[in-house]
Amino acid sequence: MKGLILSALVAVSSSLSTNLDLSTNLNYHSPSARHSNLGIDLPIVQRRSLKRDSVPYAPEDLSFTHGVASGDPYPTSVILWTRVAPSLASDLGNITVEGNVPLYSHETERYIKADPNPICVDWAVWRAATPSNGTSSLKKFKRQGNETAVASGKAYTTSDIDFTIKVEATGLSPFTEYNYQFTICGSDKKSEVGRTKTTPDEGDDVSEVKLAVFSCSNFPNGYFNAYGNAARKGGLDYVIHLGDYIYESAGGGERAHDPPRVTFTLGDYRTRHGQYRTEPDLQLLAASHPWIPTWDDHEVANNGYRDGFSALNNTEASFRQGGRMVSVDQRKMNAVRAYFEWMPIRQVDLDDNLRIWRSFQLGNLADLIILDTRNYDRSITSLGWNDAYIELIRDEASRSLMGGRQENWFYRTLKESKDRGAKWRIIGSQVIFSGADGAGTDTWGGYTANRNRTLQHIIDNNIDNNVFLAGDSHRNWVSDVTWRGQSEYNPTTGAGALGVEFAGTAVSSSGRAGPISAANTDARNRVGNTDVLQWHEGYYRGYFVLSVQKDKVTAGFFGSPTVATRNSWELPLANFTVSAGENKLSRPVAGGRVEAGFAQGGTTTGTNLTLNTETKKWEVIGFDEMFISR
Repeated sequence: MKGLILSALVAVSSSLSTNLDLSTNLNYHSPSARHSNLGIDLPIVQRRSLKRDSVPYAPEDLSFTHGVASGDPYPTSVILWTRVAPSLASDLGNITVEGNVPLYSHETERYIKADPNPICVDWAVWRAATPSNGTSSLKKFKRQGNETAVASGKAYTTSDIDFTIKVEATGLSPFTEYNYQFTICGSDKKSEVGRTKTTPDEGDDVSEVKLAVFSCSNFPNGYFNAYGNAARKGGLDYVIHLGDYIYESAGGGERAHDPPRVTFTLGDYRTRHGQYRTEPDLQLLAASHPWIPTWDDHEVANNGYRDGFSALNNTEASFRQGGRMVSVDQRKMNAVRAYFEWMPIRQVDLDDNLRIWRSFQLGNLADLIILDTRNYDRSITSLGWNDAYIELIRDEASRSLMGGRQENWFYRTLKESKDRGAKWRIIGSQVIFSGADGAGTDTWGGYTANRNRTLQHIIDNNIDNNVFLAGDSHRNWVSDVTWRGQSEYNPTTGAGALGVEFAGTAVSSSGRAGPISAANTDARNRVGNTDVLQWHEGYYRGYFVLSVQKDKVTAGFFGSPTVATRNSWELPLANFTVSAGENKLSRPVAGGRVEAGFAQGGTTTGTNLTLNTETKKWEVIGFDEMFISR
């Protein structure tokens, strides 16, 4: 009987391989099929699958190991992602990023010990029956079997791309909610059901879009409660992640990093991405809403710039002593490849292997502009040992956070947004733009000319209703955006501002240590010493939700009272409004009262009245520890 089963499997394998079209899985192109060192040679993979010893995995040997996700929505399409594999473990080889081989050839045993058995997956998309209103489980989206698929297809995966699947579902309707699901071909083994949503068409009249904004999720530091809280509350359209989605460090403790070392190789980065996607609250938010992510530095390494990182530069000594014999460029290639395999993101330009900056038109309401102020073409940043040097050159015209090509695209996109009549411009940056953080040189403040060129472009083209978003700092900052020394600004009224900035705290990464009273005192001092800074808070972990409407933008900040345990508690911290055409925060700031931190001209009233996002009940609750002790 075993021989008959084996014969049948071989026959199935031959049938699959004859008509195998690996190109339907976008991860075979990712991050670029047109660069000799960043793609995979599909014909070689296909030929390898025809070998006589090619026996496919039986469906019972496979699992959807890391949930499902969607991202980068367009009006008529969206990216869908999953992973189907024989185990949680990632492929540890570097075969797709090593050697002088074209398009990562898989033919040579020296570089390749790849699985010759392509795994086939069916996928289907159908219109969601009811709009999402928040849920603690996606079981309610179980497919009944009578829904009509509006998009469907097949995709294949192998160990070459760490068993990941990434497809583009096309032919969808604008600003519409859909469910989706993956099935192992020839079986009834299915993934969970995900929910996604397309963006409005360019000219659609849209009354409101809600964006949840996250950054900085450090696995050993604490649980990702903020993700779960946002998913359970629902009512969102899209999730924006501004980077530091993973960390490269060798953090220990009860949630120790895997692998237990700093990441350098492709296998390291794949394993780290896989570990993060085992987090239940990350899986929940990923399955609940489409993501629009960008990276910061830790997806590659701390304090990255064009030619290095804080602990690795392009010298032989650094290569040997700090790089585990992995160069700056090779390490970046490894990290980029893993990121594109594991994230539901489009490669908007296959001729540009590092481009992650892109934009989304949200009807006539807004344009969402996502920048890369970290890895694309950033001039040298503060690295600790060179801070005095950076201080000397911070004002030089040659310094750029983005590089000339991205800068020009950014300025052109701002003007095109204004010219097409979009009401708002929502600009996602990794680091703080407004200068609210003082004289820091690792943010836009260390690249004065780049920031001033941006402000000059805004003024010259009369571009209004600008809302900057930022992460990175692990604190909450809400500020007016001004050009100091060039335009008059009244910090009491906000008159003279050119826009606003909402910079959010971390999901779980470290913040200000000590009791909340000391954090509130620190916030009061910072607001008092910085004229553009209108609210600061450094104790809570969390996220914020941006509601974009024709006449206003509101931002609600939410805190996790502890990330030392997995829980569903959430504390509303503060709410802000920006009226259309005002280009400043409405006064009184935050309505004159905040739960924590300090707001200019307002009061801080700590109630600890906290929502349980699972039960929807409110309680007065507090915790002694914010982070996991390590």
